[in-house]
Amino acid sequence: MKRILVIEDNEDNLYLIRFILEQHKLEVIEALTGEEGLRRTRDEHPDLILMDIQLPDINGLEVTRRIRQTETGKAIPIVAISSYAMTGDRQRAIDAGCSGYIEKPIEPETIMNNIFEYL
Repeated sequence: MKRILVIEDNEDNLYLIRFILEQHKLEVIEALTGEEGLRRTRDEHPDLILMDIQLPDINGLEVTRRIRQTETGKAIPIVAISSYAMTGDRQRAIDAGCSGYIEKPIEPETIMNNIFEYL
């Protein structure tokens, strides 16, 4: 079973993402902060990370940069999930080390198509 780490501080968004992923028989690992996401990446070795950009402690772009600096994190696909819709936000996520970018609100079919591209 593929394991997805979801780093998301909004409990409603986390619930929705977890529900969608579990319906597709994917194991969900959760982190509510950037620091917890870093720890979980190191300890759990997920197959994919879904990264919220706005987190309460460290923003998701910085968390992505830190993950990419680790031996384990170099190969894990990281997909940014953000409500940012400004010009250049997608490129900033890619520049930070994200493999892809999904805009909120989340559409179940869209997110699963994106996720399956990276698994």
